[in-house]
Parts: sequence; C-alpha cells; structure tokens
Amino acid sequence: MARQGEKKGFIARMLEGKERDEEYARSTLPTNRWALFWDIFKGRFSKLVIVNLLMVLFCIPLVVVIVFRMAYMSAQGAMLPFSQWMLVGYPAVPSLVGLPEQLTVSTNLMFSPFFLIGALIAGIGISGGMYVIRNMVWTEGIFVANDFWRGIKINIGVVLLSTLFYVVMLELMILAIGWANLFIVTGAGNEVLFTISQVVSYIAIVIFTFMYLWMLAMGGSYKLKFHQLIKNSFLMTFGLIFQNIFFVILMAIPAILILLGSFFQMIGFVILVLFGLSLMLLIWLDYTQWAFDKFIESKREGGKVNRGIYEKTNKKGGAQSRAVQEYQQNLEAAMSVKSELSSRPIKPITDDLKVYELPESFSRDDLKKLRESKQAIAEDTQKYADEHKDDEKYVTYNAQFENKEEETEPDDKKGKKDKKKKQGKEKTEKTDKGEEK
Repeated sequence: MARQGEKKGFIARMLEGKERDEEYARSTLPTNRWALFWDIFKGRFSKLVIVNLLMVLFCIPLVVVIVFRMAYMSAQGAMLPFSQWMLVGYPAVPSLVGLPEQLTVSTNLMFSPFFLIGALIAGIGISGGMYVIRNMVWTEGIFVANDFWRGIKINIGVVLLSTLFYVVMLELMILAIGWANLFIVTGAGNEVLFTISQVVSYIAIVIFTFMYLWMLAMGGSYKLKFHQLIKNSFLMTFGLIFQNIFFVILMAIPAILILLGSFFQMIGFVILVLFGLSLMLLIWLDYTQWAFDKFIESKREGGKVNRGIYEKTNKKGGAQSRAVQEYQQNLEAAMSVKSELSSRPIKPITDDLKVYELPESFSRDDLKKLRESKQAIAEDTQKYADEHKDDEKYVTYNAQFENKEEETEPDDKKGKKDKKKKQGKEKTEKTDKGEEK
C-alpha cells in the first residue's frame, strides 16, 4: 500500500488502477474478453516477455534469410546501372527494360527454399508459445519453460503443416505478382489481365494469411485433420471477415510502427523483440476463443463456454462476478471440514531439539541416540499440545464442529431406531409364519 499523499507515476497507475477503488478486488476475474486480455497483459507481463524471447530465438533463421535477401537486392541494385540503356558494362547489355523485375523474380526463386526452412523453424517456436498463451487465455496455471517445450511436442505437427501450406501459397502468389509485373513492363501480353492477376494475388495473400491464423488457433484447441483445418479456416475467414480485419490490424501494430520508420521504427523493433510476438498471439487467441465460444462450444453438448471469463449474475449495485461466488463457495466448503492442523496446538520450531544424525559408520549406541532424540521431540511436542489445548482459538474452533456433530446425532440415532424397529418387525413376521405352519 502506498503512503498517504504519495503520487504514483502514469505506468504504475495504469497497471495497478486506483488504490482506493471500491470495485477493485484481486479475487475478481475478468467478465469479458477485453478485460481478460488486459488482465493477462498486466498480470502476466513478465511471462509474456519470457515466451516472446523463446519464440524470437526460433525466428532468428527466418530473420537472417530476410536480411540476406534485402542485402542481396541492394548489392544487385548498386552494381547494375539501371539508369542507362545501351552497351553498359561487360558483357554488353542491349536493353535494361524489365531487368529489375527479372532480378526480383530470380531472387525470390533463389531465396524461396531458405525462406521456407526459416519459416518452419520459426513455426516450432510458435507451437510452444501458442500453447502457453492459450493456457493463459484459459486462465490455467502455467510454468513457462516446461509448458513451452510441452507445447512444441503437442502442436508441432499441426503448426508445421499449416506453416508449410501458408508459405508455399505465399511464395506462389509473390512469384505470380513478380511475373505479372515483368510482363507488364516488357509489354508481353495483355496489361489489363496481368494487372487483374496482381490484384487477385494480393487478395489471395490476405485470405491465406487469415486462414493461416485460424489454422493455428483451431489446431491449438481442437484435434482436426488437415483438410478439416483448411475447410474450417476458410469458413471462419469469410464468416468473420470484418472482425478478422480489425484484429489483424490490431496485431500488426508493432509491424506498422516499424514501417513508419524514424523514431517509430526503433519503438517497433523494441516491442517486437520484448513482447511483440506474444502480444500478437494473445490478441488473436483471445479473439478466436470468443468465436469458438459463440459458434462451436455453445452448439455442442458439454462444450466449455467462456473459459477464463465469468459473467456477472446480478447487474444491480454490489454485484459479484461468478468467480467471486465460486471462490466463496469453495472457501465455505473448505471451512466446513474440520482440519487436524487447526484443531490442535502444534509447537513451533524454536528450541534446540534436533534429530540425531547418524554418522557414515554407526553403532548401536548411535541408533539408541537417534531413537532417544525422536522420543524427546515427540514428548516435547505432546507436552506443548497439552499445555495449550485450552487456548481460546482451539476451543472456539473445535466448538463449532462439536455443535455440528450434536445436530447430526439425533438423525443418526433416529436412523438406528428405525433400523432396529424394522428388524424387530421382520422377526415377528417370521415367528407368526412359523406358528401358522
């Protein structure tokens, strides 16, 4: 608790909220997906950073491929004189029309296998991070390192297949755009048709990106065959097209900052390295969980709806979330059972009594000393319990359970009497039948 009159900084107030806010309670869980996102982001931020750093390690090969491609393109642009037309350099180039586009196509072809390998390695890290963050969305307990490797074992198959599908489609669309651009510049073929093909390719890239994200979310939550993943992701892509666009833009904020350049580029890189990938997965998995609740879990028998969130049962003043109610019910259930530790005095370890430690080679005298030390501790513990058994806290605690036992005793006695009465009646009936015979 902060000292009275102490002013908190902006970040502290944003994370902790108002100190004297009556609605603030640590036991109250979020009641919607937006609140769940903010609760995870501020409550498990350190874990998000650790997960992000683990995923960044697996993304290093992909980053290296991208950097080398950019460096190769820059080097080609510096060496080739694109500003001249005839007899330039050696060997002589009669015309440079379309040469930049041709260079782009050949570079994409050359780096495609390396890009695919780097993407698959990055997919291994995504499979682990996705599992950890999905458990965060479900508000389950996590151990970051253990769950990260466990997630790799569980999700690696579906993530690698989805990544392979996405990267192959992405590279085909990029090559199609490159070839169309080359044909337009060189004047080979119908320019209108090639322009339309470019537009279609760009739209296809957006669609395949949405499908890939949905395949990750579905593959991490359900056991589906690959063709089912493709089919369902296609349906969810067009069924929730506007929501998809909004949340993908929200996810892409770090990348947008990088594209803005200057000071924003530095901020975008810092965010991406520290928690950017975790933030993207958290936004997407939180959103897709809402979609699963609405279209899948609520439609099937026994579906688990609203994992991680608790709807308020009473909207009037003083309403408590379902999380608080469940917490109170569990607390009451635990308090209704008598605890052996709370019902009797237990001596604290405040004296020099210790268990005798046996040497590496011991004799019967050592065993005797060990037995005597244990007996001394047991006697001392019992003595302490006898001296403090009449303390007020133990008497009060045990009294409440004695009253409950007394209340239940009449019912037990009544049951025993009814049982004896029934047995006596059966015995009498047997005797009457014997006399009749």
